[in-house]
Amino acid sequence: MTKSNIGEKVFDAFNFIFMILVILITIYPFYYVICASFSGTAELLTHRGLLFVPLNPTLGAYKMTFSYPMVPSGYKNTLFVLVFGVPINMILTIICAYVMASKDVLYKDFILAFIMFTMFFNGGMIPNFLNIRSLGLYNSLWALILPGAISVYNSIIVKTAIEGIPDSLSEAAYIDGAHQITILFRIIIPLIIPTLAVITLYYSVGHWNAWFNALLYLKDNKKLPIQAIIRAILIENDMNVTTKDVTHDGRLDRFAETIKYAIIVIGTVPILISYPFLQRYFVEGVMIGAVKG
Repeated sequence: MTKSNIGEKVFDAFNFIFMILVILITIYPFYYVICASFSGTAELLTHRGLLFVPLNPTLGAYKMTFSYPMVPSGYKNTLFVLVFGVPINMILTIICAYVMASKDVLYKDFILAFIMFTMFFNGGMIPNFLNIRSLGLYNSLWALILPGAISVYNSIIVKTAIEGIPDSLSEAAYIDGAHQITILFRIIIPLIIPTLAVITLYYSVGHWNAWFNALLYLKDNKKLPIQAIIRAILIENDMNVTTKDVTHDGRLDRFAETIKYAIIVIGTVPILISYPFLQRYFVEGVMIGAVKG
């Protein structure tokens, strides 16, 4: 065995051990949250050091979290925003990117400048609120969908992916009698599926995590999305613990500490489930849509 082979094996072993440690350090906080969410507050508060198994395992924190009447409605509202918002986002993004990538568009430079202008300048919170109210969207879930229906950044990623497709494909289809809509949906879109999968994930995560606009544009608590509900529960739980509020039987809620961990799990696990289905597209999609050097 040569010295080079020995050195390569030592280097590979070091890399393997190092990456395992990085993975463990990365995963452990998530594992800790899961274990803490199934533990009792008293046992968790007195525990010191690492946590590998739930302490006094119980589902009490999850039961109390779902006992909030607005949690089911919050999931329903978020699902509504995802089901209707993401398709609208994708349709507008694809159309915008296709127009920006086309070479024979009239006044293309002006259109690109106008689109890019919106990335750097915004009317502000108060004008946006007045605009939402004047459009009749106030206290409607559509206020969480339509104002941010398109992202210029995502459109640029899709535009770059479209520009990577050889012009000969579109030109051949045009000679055969295909119009722009046919070229877009029959040729362009099938070739940029990885990029579109990544953009779909971006929009989905954005809708799932959104809560600030809901507080601005929704006055009916029954219309709040799940993240706004989770925020309200966390604030109420912290206030109860700080002021030493007691439950109806005269005891401080024994799940007050673990509720916040249960809420983190409830708020993140559903969107994390979607990642394995899109993982194979993620790296390829981002690289296809990367800015050319």
